[in-house]
Amino acid sequence: MSSQRPHRRGTRTVEESTPTEDRATPALAVEGLSKQFGSGVEAVTAVDDVSFRIEQGTVVGLLGPNGAGKTTTIKSVLGLVLPDSGRIRVQGIDMADQPRKAYRHVDAMLEGARNDYWRLTVRENLRYFSTIKGVKPDAVADRHERLLAKLGLLEKADEPVRSLSRGMKQKVSLASVLASESDLVFLDEPTLGLDVESSLTLRRELRRIVDERALTAVVSSHDMDVIEDVCDRVIIMNEGEIIADDSVSAVLDQFTASGFSVTSPDITDSLLSTIRERFEVVEVTSVERGRRVEVTTDSDGFYRLLALCRDHDVTLAGVGTVEPDLEDVFIEITGQGS
Repeated sequence: MSSQRPHRRGTRTVEESTPTEDRATPALAVEGLSKQFGSGVEAVTAVDDVSFRIEQGTVVGLLGPNGAGKTTTIKSVLGLVLPDSGRIRVQGIDMADQPRKAYRHVDAMLEGARNDYWRLTVRENLRYFSTIKGVKPDAVADRHERLLAKLGLLEKADEPVRSLSRGMKQKVSLASVLASESDLVFLDEPTLGLDVESSLTLRRELRRIVDERALTAVVSSHDMDVIEDVCDRVIIMNEGEIIADDSVSAVLDQFTASGFSVTSPDITDSLLSTIRERFEVVEVTSVERGRRVEVTTDSDGFYRLLALCRDHDVTLAGVGTVEPDLEDVFIEITGQGS
């Protein structure tokens, strides 16, 4: 955990719909979803009675450590895994009863940019995926051009996807999903392989399209900055169950009591040892102005820390609070790193 790591706490909230509202039907409703692999003593329960709703026009982050059940949940919704029990509805349509009708509303970007045709050009991919969704590509050509421009793909638009770099292929995968006009999309690791600038561009464009088209998106990512930047809400899974489900800001607010930091060139090894004896030290960082020490404590403890520094003739170059980001919360809730 570091006070220097930039992050933006979510400000958008998910409002509960009422039955009388036009958008009362959730984009996705999952009820009692369960899936077990294997049998007998070797049986593994991947998803255990999972239920959730995702409202129209929102972006939900689906998080969990490896083996938490999130991939099985996504694949069950996409029809790639047959669940043992449960009900899945897309735009109010039961997937078991009317799969073809339900899947007209859904698209997905799978990890590793595997949803494109690499022999086709970038522009041909966008036209193809629009066509199979029943949209005439000529009617949305201008929208495709804007999307290519926003994602930095215009110069490569007439090149085969197979000739592009990994990062470019990742952008094409996202563009193909967003070009399909589906109103519920699943994005698995959408920023994988992208540099920082491209990742920021992708986040901005995704949020713009969501707001412009009332698109509903489910994002699964190990990049917590992506989740904080684009998601309204976060669902955290562990051991096949949902262990947290709330707006990003509400989840962060549950972990506000973090701690404080002091920075000084006068923090010696001896003083650091004393601080460790009296406080829970989270991190010690070498900086240009000496050392920055972060501790977990309350305000009274902070004053004791300042008094300790004063007693050791420490000249402070900086003090600050340490607020949790989503990665800190994730580790705290699941007990595992991302």
